Amino acid sequence: MAGRAINGRAIAPPLAGEALGPILNLVPTPFTPADTTPDAWAKQFELYRRMSPAEKARVFRDITLAANAFALAGLRQRHPAACEGELLLRLAVLRLGEDFVAQAYQWRPPPDGS
Repeated sequence: MAGRAINGRAIAPPLAGEALGPILNLVPTPFTPADTTPDAWAKQFELYRRMSPAEKARVFRDITLAANAFALAGLRQRHPAACEGELLLRLAVLRLGEDFVAQAYQWRPPPDGS
């Protein structure tokens, strides 16, 4: 008995597909960004599909670094007197939550919001 397949590519053995259900749903949703034509989005999706795992990891890393840089820039604007260490802790609070950061690093933002 064959597993589930999309465009001729097996995505899961039959029992794993049944056991894991929606976790293995690798079919892209019919979503197209509002500022992108369907043809351009299909081309972009195809380019991502052809990337090796290492290339995808590099792209993910680059996007994550850019998002962190933007978040740190916003934190610097809101907290101009904060040192780099405090800014990184504040970034951790944004990403992980205040309680987790307090437990992991014994730090909470000052109660006055500064």
